[in-house]
Amino acid sequence: MAMPRLPDQEFETQDIMINMGPQHPSTHGVFRMVLTVDGEVVRDVVPYVGYMHRGAEKLCETMDYRQGIGYMDRTEYLANFNAELSYVMAVEQLMDIQVPERAQWIRMILCELNRISSHFMFTGAFGTDVGVFGTAFTYSFIQREIVQDLFEEITGDRLMYAYFRPGGLAWEVTDNFVERVREVLTQVKQGLKDVDGLMTANEIFIARTRGVGTISTEDAIDYGMSGPALRASGVDLDIRKTEPYLYYDQVDFDVPVGEHGDVYDRFLLRVEEIRQSIRIVEQCLERLRPGPILPERMPRMLRTPPGEVYIRTEAPRGEYGIYLVSKGGNRPYRLKIRSAGLSNLQALKEMTVGQYVADAVVILGSIDIVLCEVDR
Repeated sequence: MAMPRLPDQEFETQDIMINMGPQHPSTHGVFRMVLTVDGEVVRDVVPYVGYMHRGAEKLCETMDYRQGIGYMDRTEYLANFNAELSYVMAVEQLMDIQVPERAQWIRMILCELNRISSHFMFTGAFGTDVGVFGTAFTYSFIQREIVQDLFEEITGDRLMYAYFRPGGLAWEVTDNFVERVREVLTQVKQGLKDVDGLMTANEIFIARTRGVGTISTEDAIDYGMSGPALRASGVDLDIRKTEPYLYYDQVDFDVPVGEHGDVYDRFLLRVEEIRQSIRIVEQCLERLRPGPILPERMPRMLRTPPGEVYIRTEAPRGEYGIYLVSKGGNRPYRLKIRSAGLSNLQALKEMTVGQYVADAVVILGSIDIVLCEVDR
């Protein structure tokens, strides 16, 4: 006996809104995104920023030029030296200060070591984002701590260094600086092999990241992306090469560029950038010579003439820019920070719509945001 067949019916479906955050949707700070999902597929993304806004730009306008350095540390707290560098370079250009050669080489060494420590933070956090590599967090943080120990020896602080100064450095590095940096590089090289071997060729990791969160070259440019997130989409743009500052035009290094613009490429680029930063630091050590770390005559109170300047550098997350306006005196009239993280976040919706809910945190993690730099 044939079973009776029910007539075909059309069922109504309703999109569901999922509120991710503002309690750490991954491991990257107080960020919120509202996902509209159809089953397991993301149909819309609305990011909300501002939970970490503390008015850093306006506060800098109430302080003298040396006091403002500390607020740069508190925006880009994973790459403090890189943030300090953009700020002091802007002041130096307004005042037409010539920085001694030794100070410039030390700045390069510390900025590249800071890039290494920042990228290790990324690899560790990203392993937990993917959900299969708690070990990656341990491996990466071992290397990050090795670099942080060196920074503490030099600056006296493990996080907010305030070590760069307009004109050079706050004080001389330790007597064993060169030997300690070489020791750190030796350990970092081995640590990178461990992280690379754990994650890069792992089948589960590849399945979770390859082809996920793809963004085209054209869209990456249109959204104003920069840094590894932009280069992963095939754009060969690195400010250290295109607009060399410090002595980057005197050292040899490669700029890794991706082909697919997906999460996997964004991971691979940062791993390769650690290798290139090691190359840069080794060359800087060969060129480091004794000498002054500040100009011979520096005023006790810095006063800039009227004018305006925009300085940008290649920070670990991309272009970190300082727009500085002076009307004369010892403090900025206007200070504006160009945040790499905020610009890169503009592409979050483009990367996430059409992907699975489980991929949303992985995509966010691949952008590698720092919320205090985003919100300022």
